[in-house]
Amino acid sequence: MQPPLRLWPARSSQGYRTPMRRELTIDGRQIADDTDCFVVAEIGHNHQGNLDTCKEMFRVAKECGVDAVKLQKRDNRALYTRELYDKPYENENSFGLTYGLHREALEFGAAQYRELVSYAAELRLTFFTTVFDFPSADFAAELGLPAFKMASGDLKNIPLMTHVAKFGRPMLISTGASTLEDVQRAYEAVAALNKQVAVLQCTAVYPAAFQELDLRVIETYRRALPEAVIGLSAHDNGIAMAVAAYVLGARVIEKHFTLNRAMKGTDHAFSLEPVGMRKLVRDLRRVRTALGDGVKKSYASEGGAYIKMGKSLVAAHPLPAGHVLARDDIAIKSPGGGLPPYDVEKLVGRRLLVAAGEDAAFSLEMLAVAEALPKAAGAASSRGK
Repeated sequence: MQPPLRLWPARSSQGYRTPMRRELTIDGRQIADDTDCFVVAEIGHNHQGNLDTCKEMFRVAKECGVDAVKLQKRDNRALYTRELYDKPYENENSFGLTYGLHREALEFGAAQYRELVSYAAELRLTFFTTVFDFPSADFAAELGLPAFKMASGDLKNIPLMTHVAKFGRPMLISTGASTLEDVQRAYEAVAALNKQVAVLQCTAVYPAAFQELDLRVIETYRRALPEAVIGLSAHDNGIAMAVAAYVLGARVIEKHFTLNRAMKGTDHAFSLEPVGMRKLVRDLRRVRTALGDGVKKSYASEGGAYIKMGKSLVAAHPLPAGHVLARDDIAIKSPGGGLPPYDVEKLVGRRLLVAAGEDAAFSLEMLAVAEALPKAAGAASSRGK
């Protein structure tokens, strides 16, 4: 049985409940409901184990406008069983004859990571990594990386989660292949040690089918975890779902990134190329502005369209001065800018102070004060009087 959703913090001393502000700061960048989305380009191992390729991906990702780039760090000997490490892995995407050798070929060591840290700083680009095991977590902490990413596969790995939480740095937690109970268990364990947490809706399929993205889980997480920043680790093909996620309340978006989707490796096919990443960042920036503040407004910029398409009250035919207006004396025609059609009944029964030609726009200055007219004046009027 899943624990009940915790919708609000405790009642205040004033006797009413107020929502807590959810926020975290990564490398000096504040992330909250009222900020732009924090966009992470997940490079993973799309660099193919080549340091120069990885640096090029950092540079291009920065040009696309992302906030951060992310790799994946594994201590392969410590992480995998001997059987899995030695398992034959011969296929078109393999970089080694066994799965272990394949993973080792894609893994960067300390010297390469230090060079990448320096290069990211030069680009003024946030750089961190997913850690899959205790040695990798300690390595990233010693390297001084500003945040940690926890993969969906470690959501139930509370020992690793709490080990990383003790470093006191922001944590992004993916939640694929899990239940709400799993998510709450992990969050509560981490938050007891470290409040700087983002929980990311995720579907652990590569690529994920649109019908399995479950974007409304973002809303569920926002209700269940009122102090956590919520995000989306998106494995779908395309950019539109990230924009929908922002509207639903996600403030961290992680998308896989590549220089060329035809490159060797399993993740390239569903990764965004630079043109896609650039559009993703652009649209996420636009949507925040486009959502506005919820207050309905009429803008000066709409004036031209309103005049062209709007309607005004005008004379249906030539009318002499002194004529008492009846309903059939009044037409509703474009352009707008004159008396609006909702005022039509205010004109009926009032006397014209000046003559009006056909299509002449009515104004209140053209009309006698209504109270000065006999009660039956409007009913007695006729065309031409």
